[in-house]
Amino acid sequence: MNSRVYMVAGHRFAVVSNLPDTAGLDLFALMDNYEPFAERSADGNAPESPLFTLAVESSVALPGFIEETRQEDEGQEILCGHDDAGSSMFNFRLRGADMGTLLCLPGYAQARLVVPDILNLNSVKFAVNNSLMVLYALATARLGTALFHSATVDYHGKGYMFLGKSGTGKSTHARLWLRYNEGSTLLNDDNPVVRFFAPESPENVARAVVYGSPWSGKTPCYKNECLPLGGIVLLSQAPFNKIERLRGVKAYAALVPSISGKRWERLIADGLHYTENALASNVPVWSLECLPDEGAARLCRETIVDGFDG
Repeated sequence: MNSRVYMVAGHRFAVVSNLPDTAGLDLFALMDNYEPFAERSADGNAPESPLFTLAVESSVALPGFIEETRQEDEGQEILCGHDDAGSSMFNFRLRGADMGTLLCLPGYAQARLVVPDILNLNSVKFAVNNSLMVLYALATARLGTALFHSATVDYHGKGYMFLGKSGTGKSTHARLWLRYNEGSTLLNDDNPVVRFFAPESPENVARAVVYGSPWSGKTPCYKNECLPLGGIVLLSQAPFNKIERLRGVKAYAALVPSISGKRWERLIADGLHYTENALASNVPVWSLECLPDEGAARLCRETIVDGFDG
């Protein structure tokens, strides 16, 4: 047995490899995107217990389960369901091929991923990434934490997030910021983490912080960094460039589709509602109808950064 511990946005998790030595596959060599988040104790003290642990193993036959719902995106599928005992299960497929099945104990503190016995490097990496994203989103939902589907830039020390449906142009808009808004760098291109910190006393203020993560879609950008969250922008395609501030219910509704979670589980739904409501109330949210051009990037920056007075 071989294991590693990682820390993402202040939440610690462990991965245990139970893959057979005869397979000649080093699981952690595949997980290079997690290396910036690997936990290394400098003082020799034992770290706190991980929030969750994922054990990875292989089997000739993957376990079956009862499907509840599924998510499809660009040839990738996540089937969500449960076994006969009611435990949560997730099956990951890529272009119709079965990549592995995740079995979770109640509370999501312990889970195991079963991958096909005929091991393939790309399929194992795909299944591990998806399993850890699912577990992370579910285990942290009650802790003021949200895993977003978003492209995020660092502009002069603050994070700005671009949301929208797949194909809307989140990555394109982020690249336009990098090109036309001097001082911009990419924090994460697909799955940043946001945490909301409520004030601990009347003297403190609420804080929203956006973090890089090991999950960044097609653009390798795995930064173990965090920034104060300066604004959130919901993108939609249009034959013109127009931006407006969203408030109240509209701001809340703009966030929900971009946050991962099993909303039919009460504890998870309550946790996500708290975070979404806190973000909508404390972070400026905007709607940008736009073209994929320089004008959109400049209008967005001029409005949400230069022209925003709170």
